[in-house]
Amino acid sequence: MKVKGEEIRTRLPRLVTNLIMAIIFWIISIFIPPTLQNLNLPGINVQASMLLWILLIIVLGIFLVRALSDALVLGDVLTDVLVKRLGVKEKRSPKRAAREFVYIIIIMLIVTAVSPILVTVNDFGYILSAATVYVGLAFIIILIYDIGRIIYKIIEEKADSFADYFGRMKQKGKSSE
Repeated sequence: MKVKGEEIRTRLPRLVTNLIMAIIFWIISIFIPPTLQNLNLPGINVQASMLLWILLIIVLGIFLVRALSDALVLGDVLTDVLVKRLGVKEKRSPKRAAREFVYIIIIMLIVTAVSPILVTVNDFGYILSAATVYVGLAFIIILIYDIGRIIYKIIEEKADSFADYFGRMKQKGKSSE
């Protein structure tokens, strides 16, 4: 338990710090690029506001990825604690189900972020956007199916152990009479 406590003590402050930095860069990306709207960079013929916005989003993404890695480790630790408290002996890991739930959230965020950008592509942007949504939906359905199988297996094992326990209690009651 000491190792898990140490893991929580080191990961939780890093998670909070990375999330705060991501929020700061998100706020900066909202307010600063519009101030450079009419400025074109010579040589590369790109608006300074767009280039700055892209750089800020990349930095924001880096902080979010770091926060996500810490959140996944904390999720694993908390899932281990919860599974031990529930007394589940897993063959299919509930930790994996929790991780897949996080993957579902990540897929939804990525599709939501990328879809409006793809619409702006000339001629076939709507097709790219729709394809992205459908591919993301397919991945989400596959992950939900796997989570359902894991949860079903755990519930089935618990129900079997309950049935065995009550069967033994019934046999004890008959043998004591």
